[in-house]
Amino acid sequence: MPGRYSYVMFCCIRDCNAELAMRLWKQERPHAPQPENLYQAKIMLHYCRTQMADMPRRLRFYSHCWLLDHAVPSALPDDLKPKAERMYPRKVNAVGIASGTGPGSKGAFNLAVQKVMSDAVLETYADGHENQPHIVKARMMEKRAEFKRRA
Repeated sequence: MPGRYSYVMFCCIRDCNAELAMRLWKQERPHAPQPENLYQAKIMLHYCRTQMADMPRRLRFYSHCWLLDHAVPSALPDDLKPKAERMYPRKVNAVGIASGTGPGSKGAFNLAVQKVMSDAVLETYADGHENQPHIVKARMMEKRAEFKRRA
């Protein structure tokens, strides 16, 4: 009987089937700590995937990146991490802020303009527009113009 469960659990880990894995953990290991919800179960499954040498590499690499994206440490060996990050590169957003430094401009004023523009970017991201650069730029420039009019 335990052999059957271990194969089924391997399939759950391979397929990241959190619902079935939670049921199996309760049956197979009732004395062990149990995940409280599907998110915790997924974390455990992805973490297990990164540790298993007999798991296909693309699945181990995906789980490594999934864990990092969710701010959870990965158990992928150090020698495999560069390969995983090449297979599943991470997208990073960046915004350039120019405050109009020129001859005769004041350092404190430029820092204040940068702060206003930076705050506008963070507000735009909080509104869910981080993947819409035209909206981010428009709001940033709008806040910059408002600040310069008031100053």
